[in-house]
Amino acid sequence: QVQLVESGGRLVQAGGSLRLSCAASGRTFSSYALGWFRQAPGKEREFVAAISWSGGRTYQTDSVAGRFSISRDNAKNTVYLQMNSLKPEDTAVYYCAAGWVAGTSNLAAYDYWGQGTQVTVSS
Repeated sequence: QVQLVESGGRLVQAGGSLRLSCAASGRTFSSYALGWFRQAPGKEREFVAAISWSGGRTYQTDSVAGRFSISRDNAKNTVYLQMNSLKPEDTAVYYCAAGWVAGTSNLAAYDYWGQGTQVTVSS
């Protein structure tokens, strides 16, 4: 069992940066692949980035490649999403998720989800 709690979301101007954190409980955190997803109002939840259990492999969706990066600190049971050059279209609730399959964008492959943190990018 893993519980996930996101933080770091806030209002930011376009072009700015944010770092989201997702703190996990549970002794098996380092065994899980992790992902970040987002959901904008009226839209489906979509994949943003993922990282393997060791942190050695990372994946991003094309719309954030070169702007967002995912990392993890297994000693702190935390996964991060560094977001740079933010755009208004990045506005969404951001969720972290844990599962057994590394790098997948398939929501169904993730077993545990956080409650989300709101990111709002103003133009």
